[in-house]
Amino acid sequence: MESLIKGGGRMAPQRGRIETTVALEGDSLCIAEARHLAADFLSQAQAEHGVPVTARAMDLTQLVVSELVTNALKYAPGPVLLALRIVGGLLEVAVWDSDPVLPVARAADPGRVGQHGLEIVMAICEGFEVRREPVGKHITARIGLLADTHAVTRADVDTR
Repeated sequence: MESLIKGGGRMAPQRGRIETTVALEGDSLCIAEARHLAADFLSQAQAEHGVPVTARAMDLTQLVVSELVTNALKYAPGPVLLALRIVGGLLEVAVWDSDPVLPVARAADPGRVGQHGLEIVMAICEGFEVRREPVGKHITARIGLLADTHAVTRADVDTR
């Protein structure tokens, strides 16, 4: 059964996958909208499809979505596409934007103020990939929904 997700996307189970894709307008309000969409998506997957999701996975998902959408808005003109897919025990968070320049994580520097988002995302995810598209780029981060295989704590990602 298909059900509407906040933000205009649809949650559609297909062959063991539950997914939704939404276009976000290029304003700062869409960062919060994206976080809420991700939380609603996981809550709905739990309630309607019995997908187990830990509170930690919920928090990490919102952090990853926030960082990836923020970067897309900061560096690329135009709308951003956010796709969320559950495949097995993983959530894939995919963000497309129109800038073809691939992001590069900077070397760790505790003295640097800001620009740690990509470092954080790469540290807390099960998998991370970036690929150039005919227009723009596509970034995918994979987050485990159950296991704490990356026992990252707030202290591990504290950039102060």
